[in-house]
Amino acid sequence: MAHIDQFGYGWITPALSYALSVLGSALGLICAQRAREAHGTAQRSWWLMLAAWAIGGTAIWSMHFMAMLGFSVTGAPIRYDIGLTAASALLAIVMVGIGLFIAGMGRPMLLKVLVGGVIAGLGVAAMHYTGMAAMRLNAEVHYDTTKVVLSIAIAVVAAAVALWLATNVKGTLAVIGSALVMGVAVNGMHFTGMYSMSAQLHEEQGTQSGATASNLLVPIVLAVILVVIGLVYAVLAAPTADDRAGAEYLQNRMAGRTDSPQSTAPAPDPHGLAARNEPARPTSGPDPQGLASRFQSRR
Repeated sequence: MAHIDQFGYGWITPALSYALSVLGSALGLICAQRAREAHGTAQRSWWLMLAAWAIGGTAIWSMHFMAMLGFSVTGAPIRYDIGLTAASALLAIVMVGIGLFIAGMGRPMLLKVLVGGVIAGLGVAAMHYTGMAAMRLNAEVHYDTTKVVLSIAIAVVAAAVALWLATNVKGTLAVIGSALVMGVAVNGMHFTGMYSMSAQLHEEQGTQSGATASNLLVPIVLAVILVVIGLVYAVLAAPTADDRAGAEYLQNRMAGRTDSPQSTAPAPDPHGLAARNEPARPTSGPDPQGLASRFQSRR
């Protein structure tokens, strides 16, 4: 049996994979919170799709690929099938999205969270083993059934917990704490699945087709950066529930002033400009200086 190394670059790859899973989980939880505050089905669906990209794409799939950078089989260079690698990413986003829509649309219910968690968890496990099937190496790969089942169970439980957090968590500290927990669950599922693998080298070693991990690193990192920037912009640009409440309060105050009787009164003229521009009007009041009688006597 060939020697398998999970941490070819030491602590760097597991640390980066955990950071990616926490970042994606935090963004996904924030988007799910915005979905709960949304008015209308279309707006809620938009936020749930963003949450699926954040959790499925960044927290799960990007974490998986980052951890795979440190994976190696002694004596068997690894190549990756680009089509299957892309399919594994799409599988993670779509299945997590289905779970989010089941749990997040309509009234929140525990049964919906459990059903969505099973679907999303099976999708995450399918993503992981599809990504493993994308590997091309001169070795025969075997999987320990017990560890595979354990990894699938961890994926289902982690997905159910993630959906419950997505439908219930509020507040910055709660989001951060939940993201840290989700990061542990996602990495636990990944490395449990990886430890179920063993490889036996082929006697004849040939050249495998496909891309190396370093070939895929730059485009994947750029894609992750663009997705994260887009999610952060969407979260910061969209008004929160407090913002909408404040705007509604100001509108009500302005509407109250417009409807009040005082709003129809003319504006004050502190400088007397209106009086100066108006023609003089005769008055019928008293003439204390007798100017009117003197003028008449002169005539």
